[in-house]
Amino acid sequence: MTTSTFRDMRRKNCRLLTAAAEKILREGDFGVLALSGDDGYPYAVPINYVFADGKIFFHSAKSGHKLDAVRRNEKVSFCVVGRHEVVAEEFTTYFTSAIAFGRMRLVEDDADPDKLRGLELLADKYSPNVDSQLRAKELARLSAVVVPVMTIEHLTGKAARELIRNGTFNN
Repeated sequence: MTTSTFRDMRRKNCRLLTAAAEKILREGDFGVLALSGDDGYPYAVPINYVFADGKIFFHSAKSGHKLDAVRRNEKVSFCVVGRHEVVAEEFTTYFTSAIAFGRMRLVEDDADPDKLRGLELLADKYSPNVDSQLRAKELARLSAVVVPVMTIEHLTGKAARELIRNGTFNN
């Protein structure tokens, strides 16, 4: 991961170590993928994902706004909120989050090993107890989907200063 073209975090006292940010990515259920959309408008879409080996794997239909945006501009960001607790009496929110910046490639070729690997990782995460025959049948439909793969170039993690200060969140 490189950091030369990315901004430093303003609230450095809230910054998490890379390992903590990766943990948020590993444990999150979904995140928001941000892309450069139509006519210069940002496009952000909530999406399931899996994080492995410095990459984030997604699953997509073969056409749509997301794929059109990636074909125009491979640079994307992805945000996952690990914890979110509104603390009304303190007028704040206790949170943890991770934001990844990187480049996305669309894996459309069924022979590309990242396609099956991405789908297997997603199945492991979201359907771990599904019958093996049903899983095999679903994974055999490789040609029906695209697997967008984001290679992370920069990753930041952040936590509410209260969580860091009181030791609730171990960095």
